[in-house]
Amino acid sequence: MWDDLKKHHATIAARRFETLVDADRAADFSARAGDMLLDYAKTNIDADGRALLIELLEKTGVAQKRAAMFTGAAINETEGRAVLHTALRNLDGGPVMVDGADVMPGILDTLDRMAQFAQAVRDGSFAGQGGKITDVINIGIGGSDLGPAMAVKALAPFHDGPRCHFVSNVDPADIAAAMQVCDPATTLVIVASKTFTTIETMTNARTAQAWMGQSVTDTGAQFAALSTAADKTADFGIAPERVFGFEDWVGGRYSMWGPIGLSLMIAIGPDNFRAFLRGGQAMDQHFKAAKWEENLPAMLALVGIWHNQICGFATRAVLPYDNLLSRLPAYLQQLEMESNGKGVSMDGADLPVDSGPVVWGEPGTNGQHAFYQLIHQGTRVIPCEFLVAARGHNDDLHHQHQLLVANCLAQSEALMRGRDLDAARSKVADKFSGDELERQAKHRVFAGNRPSVTIAYPQLDPFMLGQIIALYEHRVFVEGVVLGLNSYDQWGVELGKELATALQPVVEGTQSAQGKDGSTAALVGFLQNNGV
Repeated sequence: MWDDLKKHHATIAARRFETLVDADRAADFSARAGDMLLDYAKTNIDADGRALLIELLEKTGVAQKRAAMFTGAAINETEGRAVLHTALRNLDGGPVMVDGADVMPGILDTLDRMAQFAQAVRDGSFAGQGGKITDVINIGIGGSDLGPAMAVKALAPFHDGPRCHFVSNVDPADIAAAMQVCDPATTLVIVASKTFTTIETMTNARTAQAWMGQSVTDTGAQFAALSTAADKTADFGIAPERVFGFEDWVGGRYSMWGPIGLSLMIAIGPDNFRAFLRGGQAMDQHFKAAKWEENLPAMLALVGIWHNQICGFATRAVLPYDNLLSRLPAYLQQLEMESNGKGVSMDGADLPVDSGPVVWGEPGTNGQHAFYQLIHQGTRVIPCEFLVAARGHNDDLHHQHQLLVANCLAQSEALMRGRDLDAARSKVADKFSGDELERQAKHRVFAGNRPSVTIAYPQLDPFMLGQIIALYEHRVFVEGVVLGLNSYDQWGVELGKELATALQPVVEGTQSAQGKDGSTAALVGFLQNNGV
């Protein structure tokens, strides 16, 4: 099946797909889910290529694996776990069974407990020792930080609760910055660690505890925990009513739909948080029901597979023309690269094709004045994914938002069309002639024929953000199934953690560097000589 796709690509690779993009193609090579539109017309995928890609979905059993995921089967085979982040947003979708038990009552009970606590913080019923909680510091790392930090920023127009600060890095500068602007007496600290042992998170939590102890008599009373380790949270001084757990069938990078989203719920309120969940649920329902050609997660995944595994484009840029989504590329880096950055298939054999691409990006229009030069005129093709809203949240500045939208659409058009040498000559013919004209013109040539997709929607609100995040989650799932790998483990993060634990006493000087490689030992020596 891979060979058929590569053979088809070879026959059309030199074609300029700009010639394909008429009104009929724009309708045929797009898909909708509710108010969201995915346009993939500005790619070299044609009807035959799409048919081959859909055949790939069928032959790799995506539909069967999808059903298994939603019904609680242990599709995370290397860890023997179900994959049920979708259950966290299954507000009215019926029972979800794991090992013969319905997990929905427990999920909904936790959601209700979260809502009660969030509302108490917001309305002052939970006042702390300073009379009112004005700030929340969320301490986590990876999925316990990237998701809620991204979402709180994305939903800033709906943020009417305490200010939220996010601390993840063990670099002390990170937590110091949060402590500098917060008052311990009016701050709630949320510690997000399923096991309550994550070294970066717990190091920062103990620092926050010491800071709070300078002016608060009962530090544990102003901490909450997002964890399943009840014994460890109790030892830390956190009362059970402020501990919110989640099961091992929720992976960290898929977890902000549940307790990891507590900071988001406090910021925007329980009702808006439920709207966020309903947006995710709506995308789940679309993903389960829509035909492949009309299925946004499936088609977004197939476009990604076409560009990466078939065309050989090793990266993709995520470019939200929505400043509220400025942290989305960083969030997707973890979601996609930790999920599908694998080298072996489910049976342990080497993958026959490349695994997931490098995912990166920044919001437009900032990126236009930074790295778009490489995207437009560099020697490597970088597929782009644009996101844009029809409306912003500042009605009095709608004309400025229209300029933003124009920039977004212009970039995808420019990537497709480019500018040939004749057009470049005409741009500077009034300034240069002869050899100098030729030299100057070549600097103004744009190869074009560079693919992009655009995700458009009316306005970013909690429901729409839920749809966007669930869209990308299911895109990761589809790509993982097609590639034959497990998207839900992350063994690649383990080795560095183990070595860091072993290196800490060496760096501290309580153990020697004997046995370390020459480079590492020399670096330790240099840093020790300079005060580490």
